[in-house]
Amino acid sequence: MTTPVGDLLRTLTPQVLGTLLRRYGRFDGCEDAVQEAVLAAAAQWPAAGVPDNPRGWLVTVASRRLIDQVRSDHARRQREATIAAEPAPDDVPDADDTLVLLFLCCHPTLTPASQTALTLRAVGGLTTAEIARAFLVPEATMAARISRAKQRIRAAGSSFRLPADAELAERLRVVLHVLYLIFNEGYTASSGSDLDRADLAYEAIRLTRLVHAQLPDDDEVTGLLALMLLTHARRAARTTAAGDLVPLAEQDRSRWDRELVEEGTELVKAALAGPALGPYQLQAAIAATHADAATAAQTDWRQVAALYLILSRIAPNPMVTLNRAIAVAEVDGPAAGLALLSMLEDDDRMAGHHRLLSVRAHLLERSGDRAGAYDHYRRAARATASLAEQRYLESRASRLRRYAAPGAG
Repeated sequence: MTTPVGDLLRTLTPQVLGTLLRRYGRFDGCEDAVQEAVLAAAAQWPAAGVPDNPRGWLVTVASRRLIDQVRSDHARRQREATIAAEPAPDDVPDADDTLVLLFLCCHPTLTPASQTALTLRAVGGLTTAEIARAFLVPEATMAARISRAKQRIRAAGSSFRLPADAELAERLRVVLHVLYLIFNEGYTASSGSDLDRADLAYEAIRLTRLVHAQLPDDDEVTGLLALMLLTHARRAARTTAAGDLVPLAEQDRSRWDRELVEEGTELVKAALAGPALGPYQLQAAIAATHADAATAAQTDWRQVAALYLILSRIAPNPMVTLNRAIAVAEVDGPAAGLALLSMLEDDDRMAGHHRLLSVRAHLLERSGDRAGAYDHYRRAARATASLAEQRYLESRASRLRRYAAPGAG
């Protein structure tokens, strides 16, 4: 749905689903009813015009479809008596339940994969087929995953409301992590022929904007939105016309989206003004430091390295160490970066990971070990399922082929 009507429906879908869930419960039935209402609107509105109260129209149609479903379900006669007695709503409250729906989709009983899939389905409005294509699994597999997620939420006895204060912060952390994962998959697809999946990146930004609109004073929410905008601003410069990857140091920065850079930079300032620092705020600050530099050579690498050092202390993980090694190498030389990478050698999460291999190749090349760099570029190319990354890494290796050890390649 890329038309104006489609964009409106994508925005309204989670709001309508939230309204029905609050009123009736029954995730499966409500979602099916909402999807039928959305399909009806997509068929009627382009010709007949968008109604004065489009959300009310969708709620009314979806409520009637849900009532019809219950009436025709002979195995659920007890529920029929309750739900069928409800009149179709004449008015629709102004409350937007999107945030509550996001919390429900990111229920702690679900796996991260199920949280991501259910969020894209129920809140993002993507079809099961679209989600399956994004993660390269059969549609039937994704449908089963989403169905199991709904069943687990039902089994957990979850009510449609925001978690209590004691649980809210932890559940919000899960919501932000799921949105972060969706954006990362959209910005650099883990597999396939294209470097990115712009639709997923746009959807992650849209959903994060919704969360930020409802929680404008949460500095980590602000930081995550800023990080997405500053990162996505580079999208046009990340590939050649042929679709080949262009690394950050070689990008034409005049092609960066200046509006996104300016918006992201202002959000970073707001996020860093709070009393505490979180991982998304720090990552956004790093992205803003890159955006501040007119050229790669003008990047304030000391500041980047310092921010990664803080990040490694409050939210340590292998990818932070990996990125910190790149920044340290810019400040103190490739040997210092390689020394940091050695800390990851015994980390099972990074064993054979193409990003570790490619960063080590880059630093080995800078240090003069071209044979070692050739070997690691080749290994990195074999380790990634992204064809764009494979082509880039193979091209880096081909420049060093004459330095390959005898018998290599």
